[in-house]
Amino acid sequence: MALLREWGLTLGKWAGRPVAQVQKDSGDPDVRRVREAAAAADWTTVREVLEARPESEDRTELLWAVGDTAGVERWIAGVLEAEPEATLPRLVAGIRHISWGWEARTGARAKDVSREQFEVFHSRLRTAEQWLYEVAEREPQWTSPWYGLQITGRGLQVGQTTARRRFEATVRRDRHHLGAHQQQLQQVCDKWGGSHEEMHAFARESAFSAPGGTPLGQLVAIAHIEEWLSLDDGPDAVYMRRPEVTASLREAADHSFRHPDFVRRGGWIQVLNTFAMAFSLAGDNTAARDCFQATGGRVTEFPWYYLNGSDPAAAYRKQRSSTGR
Repeated sequence: MALLREWGLTLGKWAGRPVAQVQKDSGDPDVRRVREAAAAADWTTVREVLEARPESEDRTELLWAVGDTAGVERWIAGVLEAEPEATLPRLVAGIRHISWGWEARTGARAKDVSREQFEVFHSRLRTAEQWLYEVAEREPQWTSPWYGLQITGRGLQVGQTTARRRFEATVRRDRHHLGAHQQQLQQVCDKWGGSHEEMHAFARESAFSAPGGTPLGQLVAIAHIEEWLSLDDGPDAVYMRRPEVTASLREAADHSFRHPDFVRRGGWIQVLNTFAMAFSLAGDNTAARDCFQATGGRVTEFPWYYLNGSDPAAAYRKQRSSTGR
């Protein structure tokens, strides 16, 4: 709570609701810069931004800003040809092929994805794996290729054993890598061949083995949201309003964004959005209001697209209103 006050946020009477808008990134100006450079096929600027952010500082968001940009798959081929000994273009090519693969698959349920779509999806992911393994071999201390391989592994259904090895390879290089833990949490979800029990155990172990102020507390909230998603209407609300769920969320919040050592860096806005959704579904309006106020109307697509895939900001506004904000 003290931290929220430090941010200049009044936790008493609500003084007005800021306009809720989807925020595509953490607010890091380099993310916009590298995305615009990627859209303009400006490899010089893309390389400059990426090289200025060492792997030790987690450049995942920058890489995905490039990878999610349409057309990168075309111009990066020329860079690879012009710089055959360079490693960074291979990493960009690998990340782009992951995103490009999911574009072919779309976010539809598996039963609604055509055989042709799956073939393109798997082909692009296999190409991504080739690039990422090359990067991992050339730069054995880099985290990014192993993080990318966690994502391709789930799409290619490599199995729990291989998936776990890839996760462990990532966190050996960056022990508290948020993205790596998020990916492994999905891997152990019931919908991907794990179980609710394994998912919750992984979330709690990861969150509470990390220092206070860790963004990994978000995993506890995600795990509860995932179980809520797996249930039918009615039982889902009953689950989220169980006292032990509320207690679990509060404990994780105290160890995460409520902790005085929590830092507004990287994915902090998504952490607050996730807790806002979880607390509001759990009926803990006081805790939810604090989270909504802390976000200042900055909406992250995850996890709100679970409630409204076409308009995450509308889902955010609806839940915010339900808490009295």
